[in-house]
Amino acid sequence: MLYRRFGNTGFEVSALGFGCMRLPLASADAVFHKDDGEIDETTSADLLHWAIDQGVNYIDTAYPYHQGNSEPFVGRALQGGYRKRVHLATKLPSWLIQSRQDMDRYLDEQLTRLQTDCIDCYLVHTINRSFWPTLIEHRVFDFLDGARADGRIRFAGFSFHDELDLFKEVVDAYDWSFCQIQYNYLDEHYQAGRAGLDYASTRGLGVVIMEPLRGGRLAANLPAAVQQLWNQAPVRRSPAEWALRFLWDHPGISVVLSGMNHMAQLVENVRLAGEVRPNSLSAPERALIDEAKVIYRQRMKVDCTNCGYCMPCPAGVNIPGCFTLFNNAHILEDVATHRIFYNVHIGPAHKASNCVECGKCEEACPQHIPIRSVLKETEKLFNDEP
Repeated sequence: MLYRRFGNTGFEVSALGFGCMRLPLASADAVFHKDDGEIDETTSADLLHWAIDQGVNYIDTAYPYHQGNSEPFVGRALQGGYRKRVHLATKLPSWLIQSRQDMDRYLDEQLTRLQTDCIDCYLVHTINRSFWPTLIEHRVFDFLDGARADGRIRFAGFSFHDELDLFKEVVDAYDWSFCQIQYNYLDEHYQAGRAGLDYASTRGLGVVIMEPLRGGRLAANLPAAVQQLWNQAPVRRSPAEWALRFLWDHPGISVVLSGMNHMAQLVENVRLAGEVRPNSLSAPERALIDEAKVIYRQRMKVDCTNCGYCMPCPAGVNIPGCFTLFNNAHILEDVATHRIFYNVHIGPAHKASNCVECGKCEEACPQHIPIRSVLKETEKLFNDEP
């Protein structure tokens, strides 16, 4: 395992971090992104323990992941000596904050759920233009200073879902130790993007990368043209390897979070995290990745990463599942097969047609997707009548 400097914290983190937002689920519906929160704890613990035994030392969870079950699972899984071997990260649920007291209450609850007396890396979760003013109003910096002073957290950071100008404002507003941004070769200029990555890095912040494979879309079910591109490369690599090499090539990236829910994924990612160093991609390899970007952008209909922030839908719509099938039908140019998948695997209670257009999903979506209108397109595409 290779390790990288984590900003100005004084410690190093493994190039690969273990993300606990997409743990294996007990339900067979998990493949279609209907997360009922029931974690397959045996499989998940085996994966987490194996990763730590191979040198992964950054474990990331959050208050809402798996409908609130991720933090308690991580707390249990890190018993037996594993807790002291990792830097544990979780996040303040910024959208739930209505007072200064709420911040302490949620942090204390998270300490209990995680069975620890100190969280190493504590993030203010999903900062955007809606949440930022409320956090300032309720003195979030005073809260972070106090939590650091009394030892409940070691280092303060934030995760971000908005535009570059706000990102820079947030970076400059406080003595942050690190930040977490969405970044991959399709999102190089999206939200904080490459410019934000460089801005944070030059100011001494550790940079944590989320969505490195864009919800798995850069690793599986590829357009034939993209797969052909990788097949013709001088060196044969899996699609996931190309995406991860793109990230680890950047010296300003501290740790790449991957939500690994199969041992094969974990083994491949750990191997790569022990091989890939900054500035190792050649010019022809970068050009090949640029070609893949163009192909994806031409075919992708909705920029959903399956993060699940839109869920649960009050009307029961399985929004990520619908969008996965909608995108794949276009990317793979196979509407007929995906119409079958839609009608078999997205039950009547969870179809796009159940949308009542309340808009709650759009308020929560970090990608700012016009979810209501895309659900209408999805239903039209997958209507029972071909």
